[in-house]
Amino acid sequence: MRLLRFAAAHRRTRPNDLLLGTILAFVAGAMNAGGFLAIGHYTSHMTGIVSAITDNLALGLFGLVGAGIALLVSFTFGAACSAVLINWARRHARRQQYAYPLALESGLLIAFAGIGAVVPAASAAAVTALLLCFVMGLQNATITKISGARIRTTHLTGMITDVGIEFGKLAYGRIVRLLDHPPLATDSRKLGILLPIVGMFFVGGLVGALGFKHIGHAFSLPLAALLLVVVSPQLRPRQTATP
Repeated sequence: MRLLRFAAAHRRTRPNDLLLGTILAFVAGAMNAGGFLAIGHYTSHMTGIVSAITDNLALGLFGLVGAGIALLVSFTFGAACSAVLINWARRHARRQQYAYPLALESGLLIAFAGIGAVVPAASAAAVTALLLCFVMGLQNATITKISGARIRTTHLTGMITDVGIEFGKLAYGRIVRLLDHPPLATDSRKLGILLPIVGMFFVGGLVGALGFKHIGHAFSLPLAALLLVVVSPQLRPRQTATP
């Protein structure tokens, strides 16, 4: 719990980078899987959306092309919003620079639950799809800036590729030892970061799917509460010593 207090702190260390990365991977996995059941779209990665745009363009389905472009733009705006908040805070409220975008994400997850509660599912799908893409862009840009682009949390392709590379290096390292060749440097610490994040994305996906199945859009409320717990220590005013 003490470590959780510093998960969104502006001073970064490897342990709190890993902690925040796993928390955000859990949230992204949950929203991606639960969001798919809610609106029929995965919203955490843009590769599939861009591919769908090209497919629909070739098929002449211009309405779907426009919808795909809207999702892509929403994700981009989310990433841009994170950059604006973080860079503004670095000049005006350094301690809160990473708390602001995560607090906004929490508020948007609450809005997702609210929309699902008051708007019919068919009417809410378009709005919630744009909302979730914005949230995923916001989150991915935030952890990218926090970790210096070492960690992503909304999609796994790059991380699983890196896991495969490190496993390959470990396997080849054993071979060169048997052949008495020069050793090959491996990065076990990198695996120690990547594997927990991939695992938490999977766990989050399972939780999100089950959550939406049983309670609907309200499954996002515990995720919003988790983010508030993470950012609240940084948003709380500092106590000044009394003379």
